[in-house]
This record gives sequence, structure tokens and C-alpha cells, in this order.
Amino acid sequence: MQGDQPQQKRQRRKDARPSEILEAGLALFAERGFAATRLDDVAKRAGIAKGTVYLYFSSKESLFEAALKDRMVSTMEGVGELTASFPGSTEELLGLVLERIYDQMIEGDAGVLLRILISEGERFPHLITLYREVALSRGMATMKAILKRAEARGELRVPAENIDPRMIVAPIAVLAIGEKVFGEQSLGDRDDFLKRHLDLVLRGLLSANAAR
Repeated sequence: MQGDQPQQKRQRRKDARPSEILEAGLALFAERGFAATRLDDVAKRAGIAKGTVYLYFSSKESLFEAALKDRMVSTMEGVGELTASFPGSTEELLGLVLERIYDQMIEGDAGVLLRILISEGERFPHLITLYREVALSRGMATMKAILKRAEARGELRVPAENIDPRMIVAPIAVLAIGEKVFGEQSLGDRDDFLKRHLDLVLRGLLSANAAR
């Protein structure tokens, strides 16, 4: 049994490597941007041999895609699962949904990916395409599901098909961009901004007789 312990430890270490590389990559993306980040530097930050990182990620683009899936897509998948099983009102659901997205986009490091798209997307248009195909499409599908759910409950002011789901999350992008341009001092109180965002969305979406 004791002889198995080193092997088990090595296996746990191997299993953890993709997430360790991802964390190192996100840290360097935040510090240097996409163009100036090299996979060799990511390997160094992760504390692994240079060649090891290529076993998991063949390029910076594949690392960026993995980060999109881990930070953005996984969040929207969680929101989708919540939407499918949530028993409460649309007001309650949207409050939880927006808070999750704020946590990831503003407090978490998914905002790093958005800032890269804003600042370097023109130089790397394939990243924009990747974001649209991997993350944006999933996010919009999730928002549409929330709208359809609200419509089925008789809570919407107008038909779901007449509502652009991008409007639900647009203030989050404004906040993320403001942080990049003006710094953290421009954000004000995050919880207050979220409260005002939710109020704006609910007033625009819900019918007068919807539960508030």
C-alpha cells in the first residue's frame, strides 16, 4: 500500500496540471495581455517543464479557448441548470443569475478574457470568432431560456421573441469596460450597481401583475 502512495500523488499532480496551467495562463493574460504571453512563460509560472504545457495546450489559442470554457461557458451551464429547476419567480431567478455573472465577470477572472477581446480583438480576430462560437452563443441561449420560462409563467410585459437577450447582460460589459478604461475607482459599489441593474431589467421585462 505504501508503495502506491507516490504513484497516487503523481497521478493527482498530473490530473491537476491542466487547471494549474489555466490559472497561470490567466494570470499572465491579466498582466501582459494575449500578444505578450508565451506558453513557455505559462509553463514557468505553473512550475512545470516547458514541454509539459504542450501536452495539454498546443497553442495560446487553445489555452484561451479552455479559459473561455472554464470561466464563461461553465458559468452559463450552471445558470442553465438553475433555470431548468428553479421554482421561484423570474425576479428571484434573475437576481441569482446576474449575481453569478457579476461574480465571474467582475470579481472573477473571466473579465480578463473580455478585456483581451476589447483591447486585442482587432489584432487577433480569431479570438472574437472563438468567443462568439464558444461563449456568446451559449450565453444568449441561456438568456433566451430564462425569457421563455418567464413568458410561460405569464410574467413578461412583451413576448419573449421581441426581447433582445443581450440587453439583460449589457450593463455587466459596461462595468467591465469601465474598469479597464478608468480603473477600479470608477466602479463605485458593486452591489449597488447590481441592484440598479436588476431593477432596470425587471422594470423593462416584467408585466405589471408579475410577482415583485
